[in-house]
Amino acid sequence: MATMNDEQLLRYSRQILLPEIDIPGQEKLLRSRVLIVGAGGLGSPAALYLAGSGVGHLDINDHDTVDLSNLHRQILHGMGDIGLHKTDSAAASLRELNSDCRITTLDRRLEDEALLAAIARADLVIDACDNFPTRYRINAACATARKPLVSGAVIRMEGQASVFRHDREDSPCFECLYDRHAQDAEGGGCSDQGILAPVAGIIGAIMATEAIKVLLSLPGTLSGRLLLVDAARMRFRTLSLHRDPACPVCAMRAAAAV
Repeated sequence: MATMNDEQLLRYSRQILLPEIDIPGQEKLLRSRVLIVGAGGLGSPAALYLAGSGVGHLDINDHDTVDLSNLHRQILHGMGDIGLHKTDSAAASLRELNSDCRITTLDRRLEDEALLAAIARADLVIDACDNFPTRYRINAACATARKPLVSGAVIRMEGQASVFRHDREDSPCFECLYDRHAQDAEGGGCSDQGILAPVAGIIGAIMATEAIKVLLSLPGTLSGRLLLVDAARMRFRTLSLHRDPACPVCAMRAAAAV
């Protein structure tokens, strides 16, 4: 097993000081691989904090290009990146932050076997996308591959986050929370409802924190809980989540475990 060099020991020294992490935990992070679907408002802070924390390999998936309207909240990108693939812009920013971190870019829409293959390569998946159909596909593929999923969403001055432990039989999943037959009932996204930029940063940072906790098997994750953030009143509350006995994705996950 490779050990950290002096530069890495210095880079991660403040994190290594945490008894929950220490040197073994930091080395585990360096061996970890995370797939981030979406390099926008949520994926940007999540990716930056995971790279900064020493996650060894990040797979960044986004099929879009950088637009001027993205820049107020998508902090991986800058003025000089307008028109570039978001994956290329993200990779440049992350490599500038931490050259230790290996970056793989996936600049296309992942579906079916391609999505399942990308998830199978990762230790954990972060859903930072902005639409329900993609969220359902990611959730189902994580169930098939039995990989933990960290999910977040943000709109206006509100956000939410949760962890779905598809590697555990008793965990609820995204579809237990949002039945696909009622998906996107409110309609619209940040393009027509708006979003306060720092709220995306709050939720993205929470997602990165939860990802690290799952990777290191630390207690107290948002598994089985939904965190709701009301930034207008700066209120945080959590709701308990339970597995839906009629959930088709959980049934598929159970079948895959047999």
